[in-house]
Amino acid sequence: MSFIDLARLTAASGSVRLPGSKSISNRVLLLAALAEGDSEVCDLLASDDTARMLDALRTLGVGVTELGGDRWRISGCGGRFPVRQADLFLGNAGTAFRPLTAALALAGGDYRLSGVARMHERPIGDLVDALRQLGADIDYLGNDGYPPLRLKPAKIQAGGVVRVRGDVSSQFLTGLLMALPLTGVESTVEVAGELISKPYVEITLATMRHFGVEVRREGWQRFVVPAASRYVSPGEIYVEGDASSASYFLALGAVGGGPVRVEGVGRDSIQGDVRFAEALQQMGTRIEMGPNWIEARAPAGGLVGIDLDCNHIPDAAMTLATVALFARGDTTLRNIASWRVKETDRIVAMAAELKKLGVSVEEGADYLRVSPSTNLHAPQGGIDTYDDHRIAMCFSLVAFGTPLRINDPGCVAKTFPDYFERFASVTQAPPVLAIDGPSASGKGTVAARVATALGFRYLDSGALYRITALASQRAGVPWNDEAGVAAVAASLDVVFGENSIRLAGEEVGEMIRSEEVSSGASQVAALPAVREALLFRQRAFSGAPGLVAEGRDMASVVFPDAALKVFLTASAEIRAERRYKQLIEKGMSANLAALLQDLRERDERDSRRAVAPLRQEADARLLETSALSIEAAVQQVLAWWRETAS
Repeated sequence: MSFIDLARLTAASGSVRLPGSKSISNRVLLLAALAEGDSEVCDLLASDDTARMLDALRTLGVGVTELGGDRWRISGCGGRFPVRQADLFLGNAGTAFRPLTAALALAGGDYRLSGVARMHERPIGDLVDALRQLGADIDYLGNDGYPPLRLKPAKIQAGGVVRVRGDVSSQFLTGLLMALPLTGVESTVEVAGELISKPYVEITLATMRHFGVEVRREGWQRFVVPAASRYVSPGEIYVEGDASSASYFLALGAVGGGPVRVEGVGRDSIQGDVRFAEALQQMGTRIEMGPNWIEARAPAGGLVGIDLDCNHIPDAAMTLATVALFARGDTTLRNIASWRVKETDRIVAMAAELKKLGVSVEEGADYLRVSPSTNLHAPQGGIDTYDDHRIAMCFSLVAFGTPLRINDPGCVAKTFPDYFERFASVTQAPPVLAIDGPSASGKGTVAARVATALGFRYLDSGALYRITALASQRAGVPWNDEAGVAAVAASLDVVFGENSIRLAGEEVGEMIRSEEVSSGASQVAALPAVREALLFRQRAFSGAPGLVAEGRDMASVVFPDAALKVFLTASAEIRAERRYKQLIEKGMSANLAALLQDLRERDERDSRRAVAPLRQEADARLLETSALSIEAAVQQVLAWWRETAS
């Protein structure tokens, strides 16, 4: 399983240019395809959802040309797709599946629409029922009310009123409205029940207006599409930045100090999710806004919990569930039943993952209540994301409370492929100084003294395997029990000092050097699950004000983005002499020739091993200590650090 490890963050500031809105992107693509004339679509979101729509349009015979720089030319077909029979696979892209279902049901052709397993669990029956009222011929190919579907040529019925439910998903109404100009007759849509996600319907109406179709809206219960409606290319159309994606960065400003500015949406946006900024203001966040930008700063007195009806910001409201972890008092998010029919059941998923952090959560049919915690802890196994981009992005904020692992971070490609790179660009983690080197090179002594001089935390990574063996033995877990030892490794309570190693408060520096524990360390180090657990555990040592980490793969694997990397070494002969003197001083017998041979063999093994071999990274400073005292080596590393810090 892929994952990303996030260090505990200390601050957030900077600016981010947002990717194009997924909702607007796929609406624009479909209407450009249905319009008369060519449309140049600018700032189109590059994501899984838009890729599915583009692929579908190509399959349907629409001219699709990539112009570069997020610009595309769509050659409209005037409401009649050239290809009249096709099978379309739309993945888990609801913003492609629902509107295409409506358009193809009324366009006159024979089409099959399918998606991933989760898409086949997302209801579409209300849209199908509404389309059938117009004369659409639609069959379910699996379970009634759910994809996959077969669409055959419709027998359009003139006039009348079409009724559609509005309390499950606004995408049903959106798809219906976008398809109705294809009928050539005046059509009236009445919404049954309370219409949820009204801002997304506003986006639909605004996008249709760009392409020449004006829908008459009578409140939120009745919509009339005139008989003479037809789509006409506006020539050039720009896609706004994604207001839902803005929520994560505005939340960073609220939680991490700020200011954090998002560019691409602002006061003039047609997207309802810009009102997420108002929710943050209710929590105390300082918000500034311009026509095309929004900026957030943390409040001087800290955030406070809120009780909010989230119908107006259904997607962005998810972000409030993790912002709530850093507020005083409970936060209750209401009117969020639409979360249950998204990429996953988001109410269930958010509650489950929040509880992993040790947070008190109450979930209901259409609400979620989150109680903050001053003692967040990283869950063993990490945060699961359910193939849902928004869950991955929401939980990135938790790094301000604890280091954590997020599983399957690639799911953000649905709307924000480079999210974690942008996230890193506006967040600050404590600095890391990584020191690697061969056995007996003196790196442990140098690293510990550098950490003391800087007031930084210290990590002796090699000792972690010995500590894991000792802790497993004490817990009665056999060293060959991979899952059991990995669980022990993931929960180690270890503190390193210059001359100290403490496990659960007990000094164990001598114990972990015994022959028995050394043998156990060798066994547990060979277990992949243990190495993976300790990878996160090592990264979790990073914290304010900084970390000095030493080992054999600190710069290459554990902290590849370390602020300073040092490869500390000495000749095998010098290292053997040092080890010989250490053993003699401890009253232990030693053979210099045997020690030299052992070091050479170990160097060979370490440099040739398949996993994380010992090597000097290209951006690491080489420190050859054969002719240097410990103090001289320490001073050189400190001088390099001052140079880096400046």
